[in-house]
Amino acid sequence: MAKPVKIMETVLRDGHQSLIATRMTTDQMLPIIDKMDQVGYHAVEVWGGATFDAALRFLKEDPWERLRKIRDGFKNTKLQMLFRGQNILGYRHYADDVVEYFVQKSIANGIDIIRIFDALNDVRNLQTAVKATKKEGGHVQTAISYTLGEPYTHEYFVDLAKRMEDMGADSICVKDMAGLLVPYEAEALVKVLKENIHVPLELHTHCTSGVGSMTYMRAVEAGCDIIDTAMSPFGEGTSQPPTEVLVETFRGTEYDTGLDQNLLSEIADYFRPIRDEALASGLLNPKVLGVDINTLRYQVPGGMLSNLVSQLKDQRAEDKFYDVLNEIPRVREDMGMPPLVTPSSQIVGTQAVFNVLMGERYKMATKETKAILSGEYGQTVRPFNPEVQKKVIGDKKPITCRPADLIEPELTKLDAEIAEWKEQDEDVLSYALFPQVALDFFKHRKALREGNAPVQGDVECSVSPVK
Repeated sequence: MAKPVKIMETVLRDGHQSLIATRMTTDQMLPIIDKMDQVGYHAVEVWGGATFDAALRFLKEDPWERLRKIRDGFKNTKLQMLFRGQNILGYRHYADDVVEYFVQKSIANGIDIIRIFDALNDVRNLQTAVKATKKEGGHVQTAISYTLGEPYTHEYFVDLAKRMEDMGADSICVKDMAGLLVPYEAEALVKVLKENIHVPLELHTHCTSGVGSMTYMRAVEAGCDIIDTAMSPFGEGTSQPPTEVLVETFRGTEYDTGLDQNLLSEIADYFRPIRDEALASGLLNPKVLGVDINTLRYQVPGGMLSNLVSQLKDQRAEDKFYDVLNEIPRVREDMGMPPLVTPSSQIVGTQAVFNVLMGERYKMATKETKAILSGEYGQTVRPFNPEVQKKVIGDKKPITCRPADLIEPELTKLDAEIAEWKEQDEDVLSYALFPQVALDFFKHRKALREGNAPVQGDVECSVSPVK
């Protein structure tokens, strides 16, 4: 029997991450929180992903302080974050003690739901975060990185979802980062997943390829419980489908969200000037608002395509664009057919550029290519190409265990390194993830407290708070 679909709002995290490089400030968020808290969202995504890095690096804000302020404002709404498994919010695997402490502090500071995913869909890289979230009484949502390719069958996704449920997932999300999930396939996938799992199913997509709202419609009709949307000023383009559009789409049907369109309109009115200012300053590039059908043609995320163009332009080799596009699937196959998401998309794309420009495949391999072929990121759905692996890492013995099993506990050492700068327990976690960026922030914070003006250029934010 059909039931109302629930809405997870992304405007305070993925919405602005996707459109304005995560530059929305805490001061811009706080005035609208009271209204957002009245909507009746299933949850609001406010943290994780790139927000942590961007707050420290560009906005000179403490991400933990942001979370505490947002938590104070949301009295009735669950808060959600995105967590990259053993990578937490950084770009390498961290020791288990760091992962556990990060989860503990995230929940203590106000997070209710932690969405945990791994770029390779290696569930071993989710274990520590899942157990820690359970221990702290948080809601565990594990996410499947959705992608296309021969190994990625319905059977594969069902098996993955069942293993996640067995691990203790309270809900499961199909995370379609590149907008590759088309409407009728979404319907078929949701149906088969709902037949095989017993926890709520959420769908996350982006409008990059232009099909996002239609994909949500078919998914909801097939039984999807929750969809991720962004308030319209920060929706569409490379972001999520707009909240108000989906609320109106299901109004009066058995899937009616029950959300108040007048209240949503007031919230949209608040965010619109922030978007307009970002557009005027150049922070919001109009290109990210359009449809990039190449995402579906080449099964390559939009951000990865623009990165390739930029790399080739730097090398004055723009004429090699289609050669590189043809090389990407070959490199991906050599590397075990990983989903093309951060960081695997960057690794595959950059190596494809090298292969084409050098005129010989794997004549030069990036350190990330060596790491992935050494098993340092985890297990891929297919084995690596043995000839390529031999050429790149030689006689080095690849890792076959869970990569974090080889990482010694780090917290005590990290704590000692920042003793002179530490003002709160959470500082050690900021430093663990982004050592130099965090130290720069700690120095900035101290200078501000002592009444010293920050050095010119410290704050790199193009968007000023809206009063």
